[in-house]
Amino acid sequence: MEYKEILFSLQDGLAVITLNREARKNALTSRMRSEITHAMRLAAGEARAVVLTGAGDAFCSGQDLSDAGSQGKLDLERTLRDEYLPMLQAIYDCPVPVVAAVNGAAAGAGANLALAADVVIACESAFFMQAFTKIGLIPDAGGTWFLPRQIGLAKATGAALFADRISAQQASDWGMIWEAVPDADFDAHWRARAAYLAEGPTKALAATKTALRDSYGRTLAEQLSEEAHLQGQCGKTRDFLEGVTAFMEKRPAKFEGR
Repeated sequence: MEYKEILFSLQDGLAVITLNREARKNALTSRMRSEITHAMRLAAGEARAVVLTGAGDAFCSGQDLSDAGSQGKLDLERTLRDEYLPMLQAIYDCPVPVVAAVNGAAAGAGANLALAADVVIACESAFFMQAFTKIGLIPDAGGTWFLPRQIGLAKATGAALFADRISAQQASDWGMIWEAVPDADFDAHWRARAAYLAEGPTKALAATKTALRDSYGRTLAEQLSEEAHLQGQCGKTRDFLEGVTAFMEKRPAKFEGR
């Protein structure tokens, strides 16, 4: 696929997907969603970590309401089922760690696009906003699923009903994101975090994601059994052998992702 609305790079095991409609604050179009989905699936097979970020001073301002020509032609149900669902599923199901590097405003579907990632790192000037009720809609793009799990029902309900801006620091304090970083340090910081994951024990990181996500709805005994199963798989990897060897030799491990 030829990318026209995103940028894609893959180097040293790290894939970076940049939303690239700077003049429109990286608002999501049908084409952009298709390109993100394609790039995520490509990265899932070739990278050891993936970063989603935005060009310019915004991460993503949400759905581009002019994309269908007029509001009357915008079939929201079809758009969500046929375009948002595969995009968000590609992000959430990615077997390697996905980092959202939120470089500015993340509003509406743009906020929930970020929350679909495994780890969200935001610059301190960024904010998150469930803007949907301001135009007579409900939170979509997974917002009604991600928010209650990340910040609890009370905070999620307030964020959805009032559509207030939530600063990056507030989002970090609430547990909505991993961390808020000073703007001056942001680029170097997320790149270092992403490189750490791309150089990590890939199979163990994937199993960690699986274990944490699958814990919902399980009893302790069921989860302990799942841990045993996944740990058994990790214990057979080359990276486990390297990790133990490096520990015994008092040196940094050089993981291969195998």
